[in-house]
Amino acid sequence: MSNDMDTSSPEALSIFYSRLYPFKSIFTWLNHQHAPTKLFSNREFAFTLPGDVYLRYNSFTTADELKKQVIKYNPTRFEIGPTYTHKPRDRRTLQPGKFKPLQRELVFDIDMTDYDPIRTCCSDAGICKRCWAFISAAVRVLDKSIRDQFGYQHLIWIYSGRRGIHLWISDPEAMELTDDERRAIVGWLTVVQPGKESGKKVNVRFGSKALPPSLSGIIKELADIFSDLILADQDCFASEEGYEALLQLIPDASIVHTLRTKALVKKASDRATLSAAMQDIVLQYTYPRLDAEVSKKRNHLLKAPFCVHPKTGRVCVPVDPAKVEEFDPETVPTVGQLLDELNRLNKPEHVEEGAGDEDWRLTSLRPYVEMLDNHVARIMEDVRKTKLETADMSW
Repeated sequence: MSNDMDTSSPEALSIFYSRLYPFKSIFTWLNHQHAPTKLFSNREFAFTLPGDVYLRYNSFTTADELKKQVIKYNPTRFEIGPTYTHKPRDRRTLQPGKFKPLQRELVFDIDMTDYDPIRTCCSDAGICKRCWAFISAAVRVLDKSIRDQFGYQHLIWIYSGRRGIHLWISDPEAMELTDDERRAIVGWLTVVQPGKESGKKVNVRFGSKALPPSLSGIIKELADIFSDLILADQDCFASEEGYEALLQLIPDASIVHTLRTKALVKKASDRATLSAAMQDIVLQYTYPRLDAEVSKKRNHLLKAPFCVHPKTGRVCVPVDPAKVEEFDPETVPTVGQLLDELNRLNKPEHVEEGAGDEDWRLTSLRPYVEMLDNHVARIMEDVRKTKLETADMSW
């Protein structure tokens, strides 16, 4: 089977799900333990089938149950929702108001589309190594901000398969956040206001006063990113349109006039205003642009890791935030590539049900699954420690 096959074809997906998809790893990641708990059995899964058929409120007790249903439906993708008070598949048997979301990872979505107004190398669905630098900068900043400001540790970043990245946070405190608390966190982390309209989208201070501590601590790193990415690589202000967009972000008309005439800004008050404006410009061009709606509610569904993007055929794999700058979306394995790798090993494509559960180990998918497994091991170790501490306190 060649890697130029239709990677979204039912045949390719069927083989991928039966041979390569890491169901056991997904189970332990969502369940936090080896033995099934309500974290998994009360979890919602939603399937998208060919013809835009959408099946919600599926639930399963084990990884094998999930695998059998996925192989049966052969969805183009599937999504993960919250853990509910009851099993989602039983919701119709409950009294009104009894079926409610309880827990869910805190999730974030960063999409390259939100950078279309400022990137110069690609547009719309296009993405390359150069504009991936916007995502790379967002990952570095958001990962550090969340760890430092909220103390969360169990973060995993998942490439969306095309032009974005998702963050899943599995700390118990994050899992139990209410919708109001999620909205508050998203509001705190939102610096660049959403929207495609031009103009200033950063409003984080009064006048030219100092930035809040949460931003002043990262502005130097962002300034370095701004220099390398915005000025050198993307050269965002080389065109007249780009330069005018820059001038729109400076609040003082007299300073804008001075800059248009190429004169120096001499007044101390003007220099302070310009300095503050430059910091805001750095934030507008380099700070993570969040899709806030994804994060605000526990019942929001998000594409499962290791699904296949129907347009690119690429697998939604984990990304190491420490090496995010080295990540290249164009080198992420495709379904066709993975099946070719199996064929070269003379492994039959059609096998007995249940066989080949971990054939991902024989392919270039292996380091990505192991990245998830290592992440899960840290979660499970914390669960074990918490159980021991609880047992000690009971004495």
